[in-house]
Amino acid sequence: MESKTVGVIGGGAWGTGLAQALARGGHKVQLWALEDDVVESINKEHENKRFLPGFKLEKTMTCSKDIIEVATDKEFLIIASPSLYLASTAKKIIDVPNIADGSTVIAALTKGFVPSSEGAKLVLETIESSLPEIYKDCTVYVAGPSHAEEVAMGKLTGLVAASLNPKNSIRVRELLRVPGLMVFSSFDVVGVQICAAAKNVVAVVYGAFDAIAEESDLFGDNAESLLMAAGLNEIQMLGFAMGSTHAETFTSISGVGDLDVTCKSKYGRNRRFGHDLVKTDILSKFSGIDDLIANVSKIGYLPEGAIACKYIHEIAAKKDLKLPLSNALYKVLNKEATIEEIVVSLQSLGK
Repeated sequence: MESKTVGVIGGGAWGTGLAQALARGGHKVQLWALEDDVVESINKEHENKRFLPGFKLEKTMTCSKDIIEVATDKEFLIIASPSLYLASTAKKIIDVPNIADGSTVIAALTKGFVPSSEGAKLVLETIESSLPEIYKDCTVYVAGPSHAEEVAMGKLTGLVAASLNPKNSIRVRELLRVPGLMVFSSFDVVGVQICAAAKNVVAVVYGAFDAIAEESDLFGDNAESLLMAAGLNEIQMLGFAMGSTHAETFTSISGVGDLDVTCKSKYGRNRRFGHDLVKTDILSKFSGIDDLIANVSKIGYLPEGAIACKYIHEIAAKKDLKLPLSNALYKVLNKEATIEEIVVSLQSLGK
């Protein structure tokens, strides 16, 4: 396989995990991180001790705090910035020559909705509105059931490279075909993005149910499967309302696959957050969902589902969608109801 030059913008767990997979596959990878300690630990100790501790990284992979350096002269650029900072991050690279002329293929890993003055936007919409016009409908979205830890270890993982530009979808698919990764193309850009964002909301609810089940006989495996099925139904309803074009998106690894691993895996931050809602009274730190989002760093990890929940609530209101699980979680995070609201919502789904 021909080695490519790749820049990865975002030194969190997912960005680091995929960068590691690419470096292990023989590509020349440079990572951008905002934090001094992340840059130092990757370059000197070949480990991201802050966001992906315990996983040794390829010595050929380097890290820089200079985002322009990381974006310059790269054949591929992969953006893995958290959704809250995605727009500002993308705007920092628009004057890089190979970005300005469109010669670099750009893909995104970010999961969630992006806040804007016009309401919630999808990831690729946000990136393309910040980049030169040549990138319109040409960026690629990468998602699938893919915890960073297992990707870093080289365990078998399936991904989808979705784009309205078939050539770029194939180019990113081929880039990512390294040991441990299976990659498929999709034209359902909206559907894949909705799955990646909304499944985190369901995973928060799943974590809460899991915590309740530890102390109650009300829930077991049957209830958790019911919850996942109801959650998938909400994801699909939201996806079609937003413009998804392929029903099979929701029954593939983008939909049911990503939902399953996010809900059940021990690595899941959203499941952990749901568990903490029940076990640690984590909401006591915040006055409501807006305060939670503004001060999300106080949690100590990033539960994208809590952020996505707000924007799904807004979209559902505008489009008159009935999404009982998402709505119940919104009320809990906004302190309009207790966690029992989620329980009531699930029990009333069939009525």
